[in-house]
Amino acid sequence: MAEWESTVEMLVNYVNPDPNFWRGRRVALTGHTGFKGSWMALLLTQLGAQVYGYALAPATTPNLFSDAKVAELIDSQIGDVRDLAALSAWMERVQPEIVLHFAAQALVRQSYLDPVDTMTSNFLGTLHVLEAARTQASIRSMVIVTTDKVYRNNESGQAYRETDHLGGHDPYSASKAACEILVSSYKLSFLQHLGVATARAGNVIGGGDWAADRLLPDAVRAWKESQTLEIRRPDSIRPWQHVLEPLCSYLVLAQKMFSNVELGQAYNFGPNLTDAVSVRDVIELAQGVFGAGTTQFAEQVAGPHEAGLLHLDTSLAQEKLGIRPRWPLATAIEKTMGWYKAYLEKADARRLCVTDIQAYLALARSD
Repeated sequence: MAEWESTVEMLVNYVNPDPNFWRGRRVALTGHTGFKGSWMALLLTQLGAQVYGYALAPATTPNLFSDAKVAELIDSQIGDVRDLAALSAWMERVQPEIVLHFAAQALVRQSYLDPVDTMTSNFLGTLHVLEAARTQASIRSMVIVTTDKVYRNNESGQAYRETDHLGGHDPYSASKAACEILVSSYKLSFLQHLGVATARAGNVIGGGDWAADRLLPDAVRAWKESQTLEIRRPDSIRPWQHVLEPLCSYLVLAQKMFSNVELGQAYNFGPNLTDAVSVRDVIELAQGVFGAGTTQFAEQVAGPHEAGLLHLDTSLAQEKLGIRPRWPLATAIEKTMGWYKAYLEKADARRLCVTDIQAYLALARSD
């Protein structure tokens, strides 16, 4: 089966961000100290871009931003997107051509503990990024990252399309759904001349994520200490994907909007529907790669509401941008857990990321 999958994989022409486009490009990246932001900064520097980051200090210890020494590669400014004056001054200094907005409070359970911080970080922060950007003549395209959880989820099992109703049971999902409406308003009112899009990505995994209440980071923390991993919602189904899948998709989107503003809209980015599997399935695969650890699956659902079933329809991104999933779930988990195993054995974090980036990009073929 693995040999057959590899043969099929080689026959697919994947779309990569173009190094000739990104080389020397001035990119403003908010949230660059986070997990996804650190990976994006490393990816952009591999493509030759000039990266300018604006974010709060890293929220965890350890964290990928520090371990991979990302600050050595980019222009990094510590700041809060809720501070409009500071953010506007940074945007004026940077004079970016492309804006990638990642900064957010990104945890569902944390949004129950502090809904005000979640709402202000996500909605007000996005408002400030849009406001700071609308007076900058240098900007040609913007990608605002939201989430797959922006949909009014009725747990029907249908794959949500970009035209489906927005909603948000928990404060995190509500804040991101509100951002979708906000971005649409700014695009129609002030930014018609720019390529502006929102990106709704499925559940992301990859090495270097140390956030609390995330599945594989929790697993690594438990298993490396020979503790039992307790899973509260083993049957929840999510569209799992390696972090490089959406990141490269965002760059392809930004690149294509640069010369065609009509492509600016909302897009889903996620895996094939067969890779939307349960938490239980993911943990069993991860434990097999990690090679150690015990897990206890809860028999009853506990804690605040979280979506139990979520699928994304990514046909729009395939049709308009040529983007299709590249690494199947088994590969994504193998890369992720392999990263953590090597890191725990004192491998260099930046080198681990760069190796994965190069392997991912190498799969693409030209016509």
